[in-house]
Amino acid sequence: MGSKNHPLKIFTGRATRHLTEKICDSLDVDLGLSSCPVFADGEFEPCYEETIRGSHVFIVQSTPPPAENLLELLLMVDAAKRASASHVVAVIPYFGFARQDRKDKPRVSIGAKLMADLLSAAGVDRVITMDLHADQIQGFFDVPVDHLFASALFIPFISKMGLDNITIASPDVGGTKRANTYARMLQTDMVICHKTRAKANVVNNMTVIGDVKGKDVIIVDDMIDTAGTITKAANLMKKEGAKSVRAFAAHGVLSGPAIERIERSVLEEVYFTDSLLPKTGSSKIKYVSIADALGEAIRRVYKNQSISSLYYR
Repeated sequence: MGSKNHPLKIFTGRATRHLTEKICDSLDVDLGLSSCPVFADGEFEPCYEETIRGSHVFIVQSTPPPAENLLELLLMVDAAKRASASHVVAVIPYFGFARQDRKDKPRVSIGAKLMADLLSAAGVDRVITMDLHADQIQGFFDVPVDHLFASALFIPFISKMGLDNITIASPDVGGTKRANTYARMLQTDMVICHKTRAKANVVNNMTVIGDVKGKDVIIVDDMIDTAGTITKAANLMKKEGAKSVRAFAAHGVLSGPAIERIERSVLEEVYFTDSLLPKTGSSKIKYVSIADALGEAIRRVYKNQSISSLYYR
């Protein structure tokens, strides 16, 4: 797929090759040739191994820690601009540092804004991403941002699961907008968990606002990191009389004890997209691929077509 004037070319960073290969299969295009030699001291140098002069270049790379994933994307954007690509689009399935979207205490960085500035400084012309931790991060960019949502995949999936009495749950007050979208599209009730934190990644107290007795509860979130909140919420739902509890989250960060916590929890299933490299260790963890959705977004951006039909919000 391509045009004579500006051919489409898709490249991948090292963190997201598992997904980029599936995107290329979905679009029936070849994955662009690139390499990333690493020096003895750990410095790396991304390089395009084919001409991209005048091409519409899409670079797929999630940016979870370590910071070298972000740096690799920045270097690839810079290299593409210096190689005379006509357009450079960063496809970032998981946008790292997105939890730093405001100053919630003195003397801290607004990391998400800095990430946006770095991408702009590198020369990116557009960003495609999915389920940002906070919608307002789109406004941190001075270039167009296409913000997709995993709900476009999860909602049809949930509707086919055959559950009789679904209730959508948000694990915190901040996720009520997301949960409301699921509840509205599935025509179900919604409940909210109210939590307080002792510190980052540590939940101090949690209560449920709403009735879950006899319900098949589905907790929705943008990411699961250490799984402390989601498993505590699930256990609380069960204690309140829920028939079953499942979780759907766009990004499976799964740090530290997360997989063990999920395996030991009352959660029956936990679904993620493959925005990050899938992890094993629990039969409860399952993945839904976003390759077709991202591929279609890339195709439409390349063809200057609307992408609004690709997501719910």
